[in-house]
Amino acid sequence: MKFDLVTVYKAFTSIDAQMIRARLEVAGFHPFVADEISSSVMKCGAVGVGGIRVQVPESEFAEARTFIDTPAE
Repeated sequence: MKFDLVTVYKAFTSIDAQMIRARLEVAGFHPFVADEISSSVMKCGAVGVGGIRVQVPESEFAEARTFIDTPAE
């Protein structure tokens, strides 16, 4: 099965990206973290390439974006 992934969140540290990925995963979404390795190797390189992207299947985008925007309790 093929999914078209879209960026739902951009982070500039691996910790931020992984925290969002974990929240999404626990909530039942199917997140993927892209560009994390290149930013770790290049230190500040994430800023130059647009950050670390947290992506979800396109069909989950709207609901995932709303979920991220809602403060965690």
